[in-house]
Amino acid sequence: MHNKNLIIWQIAGGPSSRSFADTFIKYGVGLIGPGYSGPWKENLGNEEFEGSFVRRFANEVDIGDVFLLRIGISTICAVGLVASKYVYLSQFDDLNGWDLQHGHRVRWCKLPQAYDFGNPVFGANPTRFSRTWIKEVIDFAERYMNSPPTYWQASPLPELPAEEPFLEEVPSNLQQIVARAHDLVPLYWDRRALGNHPVEDELVAHFVVPFLYSFGWLPEQIAIKWQNIDVAVFKALPRIPENCQYVIEAKRLGSGLEGALGQAKRYVDTLGVLRDVIITDGIRYRLYSHERNFVPIAYANLNHLKKSASELFVRLKRS
Repeated sequence: MHNKNLIIWQIAGGPSSRSFADTFIKYGVGLIGPGYSGPWKENLGNEEFEGSFVRRFANEVDIGDVFLLRIGISTICAVGLVASKYVYLSQFDDLNGWDLQHGHRVRWCKLPQAYDFGNPVFGANPTRFSRTWIKEVIDFAERYMNSPPTYWQASPLPELPAEEPFLEEVPSNLQQIVARAHDLVPLYWDRRALGNHPVEDELVAHFVVPFLYSFGWLPEQIAIKWQNIDVAVFKALPRIPENCQYVIEAKRLGSGLEGALGQAKRYVDTLGVLRDVIITDGIRYRLYSHERNFVPIAYANLNHLKKSASELFVRLKRS
């Protein structure tokens, strides 16, 4: 049994369109970013990590503290017991497009259903991670930790995923667009320098179409807004459903590729023929196979190329 006066932290599980809560639970981790600056070190300032979150996460969270896995401003989906000191986990450098390498090992207990406190107990605009002092939240956490079954609090931690190697050399046909991604992605996220984030059509023009060109697809084989599909790729002319090779659904930069498959499949249904689907935000590309009931089979992040991206490149090459 746990004593009261537990230290309770809330940690974000990501927005609904790009949630990573299930990954936290699956691998027994609690993660925050940004992680591109490398592991936390005392001689590095807060500015290296976009504020004080990483410093507090590394220095103030301790074994035995409680994490509440937050969804939105009032809801949690799991309760966790911190099981390690701070660790830097390189294998989580591209988690649904997020770089979340700053971590603690956590024994999670997923709730049977998400628990909504009924009011914004985590604030109107919650941070990625913070200690909670709200009595209602603390009372819930203490009751939960003291309520049977409690076996999960001492259960073995799951194995971490293997760290995936980076792509050693960018293929020559992709060097220009990869360089463009490295140049523009930081600017796209800087509202003060750029203004509003680019919309889907801009990303299609500057990235998706050039990306397809790099694999040998011709302009006449790439249709924009064809039958309401953002981008349709044809293996032959005329542009009829039977000749469609890929249905591409484009999203805003940083939108959840993982949550857009349903919309893309509806476009496939209107064609009357099954076709592979690609979901992209211009920088990230995920390919879903219609022959395997639309499971994801290949992925590439132009700003963060891993060795496995080669599978996507092979599949996209025009035959």
